Amino acid sequence: MGGYIVKRLISAIPVLFGITVIVFLIMAMIPGDPATAILGSYATPENVAKLNRDLGLDQPLVVRYFIWLGNMLTGDFGRSFSLNRPVLDEVLDRFSATLILAGTSFVLCALLGIAAGVVSAARQYGFADKAITFAVLLGISVPSFFLGMMMILLFAVRWKMLPVSGMYAIYGGGDLPDLINHLIMPALALSVVATGVVARLSRSAMLEVLRQDFIRTARAKGVGERRVIWGHALRAAMVSIIPVLGVQAGFVLSGAVYIEMVFQWPGVGRMLVDAILKRDILLVQGGVVFVAACYVLFNIAVDVAQSLLDPRIKT
Repeated sequence: MGGYIVKRLISAIPVLFGITVIVFLIMAMIPGDPATAILGSYATPENVAKLNRDLGLDQPLVVRYFIWLGNMLTGDFGRSFSLNRPVLDEVLDRFSATLILAGTSFVLCALLGIAAGVVSAARQYGFADKAITFAVLLGISVPSFFLGMMMILLFAVRWKMLPVSGMYAIYGGGDLPDLINHLIMPALALSVVATGVVARLSRSAMLEVLRQDFIRTARAKGVGERRVIWGHALRAAMVSIIPVLGVQAGFVLSGAVYIEMVFQWPGVGRMLVDAILKRDILLVQGGVVFVAACYVLFNIAVDVAQSLLDPRIKT
């Protein structure tokens, strides 16, 4: 297992290198002069030239990339000019909020999606199967940001049951119940589409497993149906479900960008949008690379978990 983990970590190096190249080139191709955008009304030719020298923007593109990459490898992601603080410190502070939102949404989509898929497969063509299929198709069809806005109109504006935005109350609060109240709507809105995808693929995986010989043998031996479904069949189906969870984790993490904007959640997504509007290049590059690295590492963890369930994968 140790060798397999090392091999997966080594294989992630070219992926991360490619991510840094793409992110750097995209930011470099944005129209306009970053120094002029940063200085605004103070953008005299002298000030623009000085800022370009200070930021290294007067260097050739290749030189700028390798300087930035070398600094990142030493843990120096640069300094945000708009916030006047190290990029890595800001990203880590914001990532904790994103991790709470995305982590809660991922747990919801995993638990609800797998449970719905198992029940749907166990009651194939029954009322439960049809009801779950209808709910899943409806959930997949509704964009998360639209669902979030509808939830705000209903639960916050009309019924006044939940807070409309933020992570904590502006005055008072700050404890766990306050966090949960603010987390309910964005977590649910973010998890709906992923839950539908997990439910559909879990149903397919369970149906395939339920047709196999070892399930018929377990039933013939008198094993209870609940144990057959939730013990034997689900364990075998998890080999196919776990990769789906890995993909949906990336969807949830990327989807947090617009959900954070809808609910004004103080995470990395909202930080990146603000940084793009302010042309804070180093903050955008550092934030995107950090999130991408986290996603790559999570997929490695998913592969390791899948190999523990099915040792044949390591070969």
